[in-house]
Amino acid sequence: MVEFVPVLAVLAVAVALVLVGYAASSLLAVQHMHNDVPTFSGGLAPTEHAVSRFHVRWYPVTMVFLAFDMEMLFMYPWTLVVSRVGVASVIEMFLFLGILLAGVLYAWREGALRWT
Repeated sequence: MVEFVPVLAVLAVAVALVLVGYAASSLLAVQHMHNDVPTFSGGLAPTEHAVSRFHVRWYPVTMVFLAFDMEMLFMYPWTLVVSRVGVASVIEMFLFLGILLAGVLYAWREGALRWT
């Protein structure tokens, strides 16, 4: 049990800091009357409800964005290991980019990138 004393001490200090932070924020926070304050959207009054539905054309755009986001997620670590792994990692990355390009070309052919 003696070996856990430093871990428990660090845990106690962390919990104490969090509690002090919460206490300080509740004591120093400015209290607003929420009923009197209108919503703020770039200075304009809102034209629709905050939880209104999105148009269906945004979903394919979101999927294409996520595909490119995943590409970047895999490419950053790849740049660090490409020199150690060698040619095999280059082939794997071009295979991954080819699959991604096939998905983007399919989305383009199906009209997912068209707005009219």
